[in-house]
This record gives sequence, structure tokens and C-alpha cells, in this order.
Amino acid sequence: MGPDEMGNATGMGYTGAKSVLLLSLLHGFLFLIAGSGTDAPTDSTTVDISSRRFRAEFLQEWQGSADAPYFDPSTPRNITGLVGHPVRLLCRVKNLRNRTVSWVRHRDIHLLTVGRYTYTSDQRFEAQHKPRSEEWALRIRSPQRRDSGQYECQISTTPPVGHAVFLNIVEPETTISSGAELFIQAGSTINLTCTVRHTPEPPTSITWTHVDQVINFDSARGGISLVTEKGMKSTSRLLVQRARGSDAGLYTCGPNNAPSAATRVHVLSGEHPAAMQQGCAKSSLEKATAIFCCILVFYVLCKPYEVMQFGT
Repeated sequence: MGPDEMGNATGMGYTGAKSVLLLSLLHGFLFLIAGSGTDAPTDSTTVDISSRRFRAEFLQEWQGSADAPYFDPSTPRNITGLVGHPVRLLCRVKNLRNRTVSWVRHRDIHLLTVGRYTYTSDQRFEAQHKPRSEEWALRIRSPQRRDSGQYECQISTTPPVGHAVFLNIVEPETTISSGAELFIQAGSTINLTCTVRHTPEPPTSITWTHVDQVINFDSARGGISLVTEKGMKSTSRLLVQRARGSDAGLYTCGPNNAPSAATRVHVLSGEHPAAMQQGCAKSSLEKATAIFCCILVFYVLCKPYEVMQFGT
């Protein structure tokens, strides 16, 4: 065999070996894909499972997931508290699993708590949670009026979901239905109703005074009675029958656990008192002044038009 023939034979042998090697590699690749057969899922199934696992574990899908965390809808959304008395905001979370719960104040988007830890320097705020409990609470010691507003309990899903709670901090108040003044005719009944609201508990006593003197219901004057009802809103109704000139003056209602309120009673004897006359005179003067101003403005606006008409 000549050199050329030997070269051709060598080339054909190399090409054949190369083809056998490629076929072997292809066979091995196909064996790996189909090989274990029944134990391994198909490609599409593997991709689908991986995709769902990724969404569930990393994206933490909220919508459409049967085991997603959610809030107990029966938890109160409106809380009323008293100035200086501790108040507690609460949310209940089902299926929390490995997520965390936080409390955020909407007024300044301030993070207050994360889990069982408090993340604010304001020591009046405190995170509260019992292990294995569904309740996550935000406690505010000594709340003030400025603490009123919206707070949100949030779950660390993607995106986060929240449960809004509206807090209203109020102060005890006392009012008298007649307002600052009461005018009645002599011989009629003075009827004053005092209302006490927003107290930690009903007042144990409500005292009425007349011109800085405690009203004596057993006095010789007679005709004085008091009806008191205590509860979330306490009322005290003072009745003074057959009013006379000596019954006029300042009446004050003073509950033991709320600010006092006062009203001035005027007893009329056929004529209006000087205070009412001055009030009426002042009101009439104001009306007359307003009418005069309107006429003056109308005159000033119309005068240039009249001058122009006469000039032409």
C-alpha cells in the first residue's frame, strides 16, 4: 500500500472513530433524559414544579394561595381611649407561618413594632404577643390626643397586606344643655341638664352649686329636685320650680372625675334685663351698619356710570 493509500485509510479510520464517539455521547445524553424513566418527571413537569415553588417560597404569593395568612375580620377597627389611660390595638392573624407582623403609624409612616420587638424610641409604645398565639397587639401607655389617627397591622407578604385600626383619644368633658346663659320668666321652672362624657368610670358624685354655694335640696325654699343617671354617659338634671329673682346667677355642675361646667341663669320679671337689651341693641346696630355699607358700595359703583350718562 502506497503512502497515499495509507493516508486515506488513516483518515477514514479517524473519521469513523469520531463518528462512533459522537454517537456514543448522543446515546448517553438521550439515556440521561429518558434513562431513569419512571422515577424522574418530564421536563415540563419539572419546570412547573420549580416555578410554583419559587412563587410560593420567594415571592410569597398572597392571592389564590390556600395557606396564605389572613386577618380575623372580627377584630375591632375603631378604638376609643382616654387621655392618660393605657390603650391596646389588636389584630389576629391566621396561617402566619414564617411571616412576621408589624405595626405602623400612618401619620408619619413610622415603624413601631416588628414581631415581639419595639422599634421606636417612644417608650409609651410596646409590642405584645404570647407564643403560639394569633394575637399581635400594640399597647400605648399614657396616650395623648396627638396619638389619635390610623394605625396598621401588616403581614410581611409580597406585597405586604394590612389591617387598619382607627384610634380616637378623648378627654373627659362636662356640658350643660342650656349653654352659657339661660333666660326664663319668673314663676317658671329652671331646668338644667348636665352631661358627663368620656370618663374612665361613671362619676361617684355630681355636685351643683349656685353662686359658689352648694345647693341644699332640704332648704326651706323647697321646690328643688335632682335626677341623676350614671353610665357611659352620665347625666344630672336640676329642677328649680317657681323661679324668683334670688334664683338668678351662676350655676355650676361639678363631677368628681371630670371638669366642671357652668351656666348663668337670668330670671325675667316682665321686662328684658339690661344684658338682653344691650345684646339686641348691638345686634340691631350691626345690621344697620351692614345695610349702610351695602348702600354705600352700590352708590360708589354706580356713580361713574351716572356721571358718564350726564356728560353725554
